[in-house]
Amino acid sequence: MKTELSWRELQTGYSRQKKRHTMTGRIRQTVGFLCLGVAAIALLWFGTHTVSKLGERLFSQKPEKVESEPAPPKHLGKSEVKALLHNIDILNSKTDIFFADGPSWTYTIHTQLDTRLQAKLIRTLNYLKTLDRGKPELIGMVAMDGSTGFIKAMAGFNQANPATNPCTSARYPAASIFKIVTASAAVEKLNYTATTPLYFNGRKYTLYKRQLTNHKTKYTNRVTLETAFSKSINPVFGKLGQLALGKTELNNFAEKFGFNQNPNTDFDFPIPHFATNGSEYHLAELGCGFNRDTLISPVFAATMVSAMVNKGQSLVPRLVDRISNSDEVEIYKSTKEVYKTPVSPKTAATMKRLMKKTISGGTARKSFRGYSRDKILSNLLIGGKTGSLSNRAHTIKYDWFTGFGQQKTTKETLIVAVVVGHGKYIGTRACIHAKNMLKTYFSTPKPKKNLLTANSTVPE
Repeated sequence: MKTELSWRELQTGYSRQKKRHTMTGRIRQTVGFLCLGVAAIALLWFGTHTVSKLGERLFSQKPEKVESEPAPPKHLGKSEVKALLHNIDILNSKTDIFFADGPSWTYTIHTQLDTRLQAKLIRTLNYLKTLDRGKPELIGMVAMDGSTGFIKAMAGFNQANPATNPCTSARYPAASIFKIVTASAAVEKLNYTATTPLYFNGRKYTLYKRQLTNHKTKYTNRVTLETAFSKSINPVFGKLGQLALGKTELNNFAEKFGFNQNPNTDFDFPIPHFATNGSEYHLAELGCGFNRDTLISPVFAATMVSAMVNKGQSLVPRLVDRISNSDEVEIYKSTKEVYKTPVSPKTAATMKRLMKKTISGGTARKSFRGYSRDKILSNLLIGGKTGSLSNRAHTIKYDWFTGFGQQKTTKETLIVAVVVGHGKYIGTRACIHAKNMLKTYFSTPKPKKNLLTANSTVPE
């Protein structure tokens, strides 16, 4: 049976129900505020993070692309080889193999330098530097293979300018070395032979204007072209330059030999200089080399001689034989190149005769005395040309020899060119250095080159 509740009980229950309702509302309100707060915080964080990332994308510096390392070249041209050699010191080297760094690889550069000859020249230089009297101010010695154009040796020094390579510098007066050009022009253009008679007045090694005439007296000297060349008689070649050849032919043959040009070599080759100034007397000075305007280097002097031992064709000198990369793959191989054809084979043969006379009975006779009885030199045909001239200040006397030695049986030929800048005292002559170079080179058979050896050096 249901019992009715009293008013007081109803009132108490109502109050409890109201309190529970109020508490539930407050809890719901609090939870709602908390949810809104969490939501606001989340939105605020998300917005800040998003804006930050967007700003970074918009305003931050874009990262550089990482490039892959370049691949080693599969082939090198001569200009690239020349650039590699520009940073390598070949002068006075004791090795025939060199190395050059690429971006991420190494080049191995093989030459045909004769390390025995190089070692001999280095010992000579070291001795010269110890002298008090007779020590040269400068010296440059070059050897070149007469049949290939390969440089076999390159040594020297310049006390005043140690950074200069005296073998390639074209700042030395050619002196009587230019008589090679004048004599070649006379044979080629005027049909002279070794026995053609020529005449001069006065002394052999002067060049006065009164000597530059074809007038003959009872004191006039008669010589052949062979004698005039071998003894380097200035008046004869002065008259050839001024009276017989003239400005046009002198310029023409100087150009044919390579003056005012440089061959496409794989190393630095400064340009030899030749120019006329319009004066008749200057033509005589040019013809005999008695001037300080015609300038050459030892390596160019060797190039001139190469025409005489190659039937009139001069060769492009070269240092590099081949180049391989880090994987030992050959990427460059040099080839023999003809530079100029200044004279015919007949003229070249005549010039060889004149140059051989210089050794046997001319200006180099004293230095080469006894060569025909020497165990080594007697097996060679030797020819050359000497020259000497002081600088304008007369503080240095330039002493030249350029020529060749040719093995009589094998025909192997070595071309040598030496310039010595003597100071106050005259030391060892260029002819003596050249003779020693020939004797060293031909003294023993050349050892076979070991292409797998990375560092081919020789003991002192």
